Amino acid sequence: MKWLLLALLVILFLLVIILITKISIYFTYCHYKDNDDLKIEVRFWFGLIKFKVKVPMVKVDNDSPSLVVKGSAQAGDQDQKGGEKTKQFTPDDIQDSLEDWKNLLGHIFGLHKIIRNFLKKVTIKNWEWQTVVGIGDAAHTGMLTGAIWALKGSIIGLVSHYVKMKEIPVVQVIPYFQLTVAQTKISCIFQFRIGHAILAGIKLIKFWKGGRPKFKSKPLSALSGDKSKSV
Repeated sequence: MKWLLLALLVILFLLVIILITKISIYFTYCHYKDNDDLKIEVRFWFGLIKFKVKVPMVKVDNDSPSLVVKGSAQAGDQDQKGGEKTKQFTPDDIQDSLEDWKNLLGHIFGLHKIIRNFLKKVTIKNWEWQTVVGIGDAAHTGMLTGAIWALKGSIIGLVSHYVKMKEIPVVQVIPYFQLTVAQTKISCIFQFRIGHAILAGIKLIKFWKGGRPKFKSKPLSALSGDKSKSV
């Protein structure tokens, strides 16, 4: 009996240690010309355990500098005359759609609340963001530099609204008035406890399993997994 109690105490102690363990995620992203480099390093227990992840970045082919989204249209999408199919909506359909969108917005708000509560436990430190930009024209480069400063300020303000920031980020925008150049580097450290992440994960699972909305209209019924056919 004493050995069983001792084993339970050891397991409980290890569980508490794991829950209060703080994880540090080192994030670094660099963009220079056509090269992108993203590195993520996870550390915990004062760096005794760590592992690195280098994420391969997708490059745009020079021969096709645009993203193409292909879609297929079925023969049933058009009528026999080759024109667009006409759809009719009854007042009941419109009411069902309004109720579905109301339920969807409420569901999104609940999901946002869970994520926001977790982000309140996340801390960012050592945030450095350097950008070098130039388009070969002094006037246009100056305007672009001001726009980048404004964009960075908006992003930092938005992030600071959701997570804790230990210090003011180090932000730089360096203009090159005579050269065409675009490069940036972002590095920071995210910190949170494992217990907070596990609790947020449990809430998300419980939220999706127990609070999945039931939609009535056909466009949104697929989101709820309802495969029943309407008569």
